[in-house]
Amino acid sequence: MSTAPVAGAPVSAAPASAATVRPSGLLRRVLKNPVGLVSFAVLVVVALLALLGGVLAPHDANQADARAILAEPSAEHLLGTDGSGHDILSRLLVATQISLGAALVAAIVALVIGVTAGLLAGYYKGWLDSVFSWVTALTMALPGMIVLLAARAVVGPSVWWSMVIFGVLMSPGFFRLVYASVSAVREELYVDAARVAGLTDARIISRHILGVVRAPIIIQSAMVLGIAIAIQSGLEFLGIGDPGTPTWGSMLKNGFDVMYRNPVTMAWPALAIGVTTVALTLFGNALRDELERSAARTTRRRSATSAVREQHPATIRHEDDERAAGRSGSALLEIEDLRIGYDLPDGSVKEVVRGIDLTVRRGEVHGLIGESGSGKTQTSFSVLGLLPAGGQLIGGSIRYDGQEIATADASRQSTVRGTKIAYIPQEPMSNLDPMFTIGSQLVEPLVKVVGLSKADARAKALELLGTVGIPDPQRTFDAYPHQVSGGMAQRVLIAGAISMGPDLLIADEPTTALDVTIQAEVLDLIRDLQEQMEMAVLLVTHNFGVVADLCDRVSVMQNGLLVEAGPVRTIFRDPQHPYTRSLLDAMLDEDTVRPPLTERTAS
Repeated sequence: MSTAPVAGAPVSAAPASAATVRPSGLLRRVLKNPVGLVSFAVLVVVALLALLGGVLAPHDANQADARAILAEPSAEHLLGTDGSGHDILSRLLVATQISLGAALVAAIVALVIGVTAGLLAGYYKGWLDSVFSWVTALTMALPGMIVLLAARAVVGPSVWWSMVIFGVLMSPGFFRLVYASVSAVREELYVDAARVAGLTDARIISRHILGVVRAPIIIQSAMVLGIAIAIQSGLEFLGIGDPGTPTWGSMLKNGFDVMYRNPVTMAWPALAIGVTTVALTLFGNALRDELERSAARTTRRRSATSAVREQHPATIRHEDDERAAGRSGSALLEIEDLRIGYDLPDGSVKEVVRGIDLTVRRGEVHGLIGESGSGKTQTSFSVLGLLPAGGQLIGGSIRYDGQEIATADASRQSTVRGTKIAYIPQEPMSNLDPMFTIGSQLVEPLVKVVGLSKADARAKALELLGTVGIPDPQRTFDAYPHQVSGGMAQRVLIAGAISMGPDLLIADEPTTALDVTIQAEVLDLIRDLQEQMEMAVLLVTHNFGVVADLCDRVSVMQNGLLVEAGPVRTIFRDPQHPYTRSLLDAMLDEDTVRPPLTERTAS
């Protein structure tokens, strides 16, 4: 992962596309497949011939010998000569260089245009999405061959310009592939965690978003290279290329012209085209198959490691209201008349948070409690500036340390997120990028945001892992997310959250995805860190037992409204609102255990 778990902490496995597979590891597994190994070997040989073709050619590829037209293979001409007296071997080697080079030009143009547009449109959405999607649809509607034929009249018979134009025509394939993958992963929790950690959009896109689509892009590139070779050869075969430039297509045309006199001259370029395109196709298929198997393995690992348990109630530890109030200082986070809404398909807006007021003081642990759908998580997301797509602040104010952040620009919010306000999420495994080691994800914000050297950031990360109670920090530092347990992953996220020394820690159901014993350990850890660092904590939960164990004050939410707030002991001793009483009644601490179920006897 690379984003720090957060300071927010924290890819498919990223989304659907799959694959959170490192290219080097993916290649090793592909080479264990006989088809992948053979096709890769063929491509390596072809690439070497292309690089060294001009050096290995025994003759000048454009030198014609009128006395040796259609000569049979001999010591001087190993593959014979063509209808113009050119040495076929020399011409074939130089043509390999030009044909593959031109195909690479087409692939690179398609990659640069399609991948860049797909990343931007998929990540930012909005008008960029509309514009790029419209241009893509228009490009796909153009008849490619007619465009290439028309372009020849403008730019001349240049194989290089033809492939540049063909690359533009092929870019929609990359755009659609990347756009679909980015749209799926942009809402992943580890991307939100990267934003909370203070990383820039450019860093998130290049390291976390682009990493998800690397393997599919490689597969698509193999296909595009094969198509580019075929299209280029077809154009040359039709005679609309530069006759002075040796390519596989022009050699194929020359061989076709003398097919009845010497059919072997046509076989060599046809063999080169066929072997290369088939090898590219088979290699792409081998990559795809391994990618799917890797995605399936990742899915099984993640399913096996994420178990959701109910939170256990805890014992009330508060002595009195005055002591709870005494721990608090001046107001750090002030929310006034906050209203959050979501756009509906009919154009209307549905309010999910309806004008709440909330204050979190320095050094205070403030609980925000309510059932699912009450709006508590939306409130915390609004503070972080991470409302999901379609969500918007309809009204109200959010002030951090006296400064308005609800309407602040992105640069101002990024300076607050991660450094001043940290975040611990609900599901630890979803907030760690599966493509990167845990250590790299802890180090990255320390280097990019804090400005530490890599050596200092590494030492700091190891120290943080020890601080949160991880017994072997070095081993965890070197591990990937799927190699640690859920409780260990949550400790990693807490380490990332405190790495910037925040003044406010937002913990959103931090123990939901953990079993009972691990829940208690994580709650103890949060309590100890809060006391050591004297930071404020906004604890989002649905469990009054957790509130009793940790919090100084509590605010109760129902249906987007704040129905009751006050010191924890006061709320427990004398709840005023019926909803608060119903939540307290749901606690099982003092309830009589229900007797075992017995079968009724027939009367």
